Amino acid sequence: MSHIPLEDFFRKPERAIARLSPDGRHVAFLGRWERRMNLFVRQLETGEEHRLTTVTRDIVQFVWASSERIAFVIDTDGDENWHVWGVDLAGGAPRNLTPLERVQARLLSDLKALDDVILVSLNDRDARLHDAWRINVATGERSLAAINPGSFSEWLADYSGRVRVAVAVEHTTTKVMARNHEEAPWRTILTCGMLDDITPLWFTADEQRVYAASNLGRPATAIVEIDLHDGQERGVVAVQDGVDLQELFVSERRRVPTHITVDAERTYFLCLDPAQARLQQMVDERLPGRVNRFTSTSRDERFWTLASYSDRHRGTAWLVDAEAGTMTQLFEAAPWLREDDLCAMEPISYRARDGRLIPAYLTRPLNTAGPLPLVVNPHGGPWHRDSWAFNPDVQLFANRGYAVLQMEFRGSTGYGRDHWQAGFGQWGLAMQDDVEDGVRWAVEQGIADPSRVAIYGGSYGGYATLSGITKTPTLYRCAIDFVGISNILTWMAAIPPYWELYRARVEVMVGHPDRDRERLEATSPALLADRIQTPLFIAQGAKDPRVKKAESEQMVEALHRRGVAVEYMLKEDEGHGFRNEENEIEFYRAAERFLGEHLTDSMR
Repeated sequence: MSHIPLEDFFRKPERAIARLSPDGRHVAFLGRWERRMNLFVRQLETGEEHRLTTVTRDIVQFVWASSERIAFVIDTDGDENWHVWGVDLAGGAPRNLTPLERVQARLLSDLKALDDVILVSLNDRDARLHDAWRINVATGERSLAAINPGSFSEWLADYSGRVRVAVAVEHTTTKVMARNHEEAPWRTILTCGMLDDITPLWFTADEQRVYAASNLGRPATAIVEIDLHDGQERGVVAVQDGVDLQELFVSERRRVPTHITVDAERTYFLCLDPAQARLQQMVDERLPGRVNRFTSTSRDERFWTLASYSDRHRGTAWLVDAEAGTMTQLFEAAPWLREDDLCAMEPISYRARDGRLIPAYLTRPLNTAGPLPLVVNPHGGPWHRDSWAFNPDVQLFANRGYAVLQMEFRGSTGYGRDHWQAGFGQWGLAMQDDVEDGVRWAVEQGIADPSRVAIYGGSYGGYATLSGITKTPTLYRCAIDFVGISNILTWMAAIPPYWELYRARVEVMVGHPDRDRERLEATSPALLADRIQTPLFIAQGAKDPRVKKAESEQMVEALHRRGVAVEYMLKEDEGHGFRNEENEIEFYRAAERFLGEHLTDSMR
């Protein structure tokens, strides 16, 4: 197995995220400039490219506002106070369209029916609540589309750009709201409880119904039609056993649903429209073994951009001509990585101690036999899941000779209502047992050496890391916590104001700080630091608004009080995770050294 330089896994891609202009004449993409992802554009007829921005923080989202202008999103040092900017294709300095201090802007929609107008939500009036605004990217003019009455968490505009559907969160109750036009009062059309989940996605062609992701009355989330007059379900668009369907694509030109993402063991697309099915079949036949995801289209739907990737391939962008049936490669994200040098991500499953089936992914080094040193990597969220795709840290560890196990412990989403609900109140308990049982399975299968097991995770995965070394102090040889929660009570007390709408739901899923205080204290690793025997490395972003740096620092202080050494990396210019290339490389170089010291006899 060839030794791949660490920088090759974590350097910014040369190019990423291709999107077509509405007229199909240009493609915009993110490109590397001064180690940051900036906005570039290519004229497709001539192939001429030029850079539009020189920002010093990665652009994380962008849309075409019209064929002449692009809107993009950045924050400052990871504080998640996003600003929306606009830039002209013809050149000139970008303009801050939301020049407000300590305000979070969310880019909701490019409103394709309205040239140069986008839909943005802002919490300038009340830090807890986002109002919906239309912003003209050409002029900067802003007009109110909907004011938040106090509990609205999501907005949906119709094909004309009018905000007519919203979701309200009131304690543990969710309501779907609708109105006939923007001057009309809101009506509650559907009310559901804590265990129900419904998310409006698109309007139907006649705008009298919406397509929604809904698990009402079923074990997994399906795509359904909801009547805007009475909230009744009028039809099922698609359902898949054991898989939550949450992403629907619609042709805005024809106003018909085209395809649905099915995030199963491997991601695939369920086509609802004959034209889309022919297009998907064409690209899948030409690019076998990949996830082939359409990412944008021209207004006339002749030209498309396609992202093609796999577990061992970071991705290639293609231009697809649906009329001619041709495909032209636009760029490869990381041409310096060879697919044959990388390791396969294998979908597996195992039984937890109570019999629950736990889906997981196992990545093993090339040309090796067990038992191997193992890195256990529980995901963040925890209301999230892993997917079959290129993962740079997993590939790094596998290249260094470690097997990597990523488990979908109970509480993970994507696997239906029961699997999600089984995690309620189980932080540090059954959820942690699922992680431990994954280690047991890997040892029993002869994959893992029980004396050389590490645990590493970020966010909730960081909590699972700290919980693991307090709950089972001798199971792991070393541990790496990245922006992880160490004290459930202090974390809940410090959530950002714009999460307040979800506090009651979090208290059901995790625990109530008063009624469940004894359990929460008993499962908060910072309060159990006297149990830790495992070498520990902690990394944290100082500007993190989700898991404040106090979460890491109280764990470091608790260990220092015991005279126990702990490595601590704090980055002042980062938030919830590291985005700056130099910080990522520094962190993973330290992680590589740390694992090498504790899991192998010598540095690889």
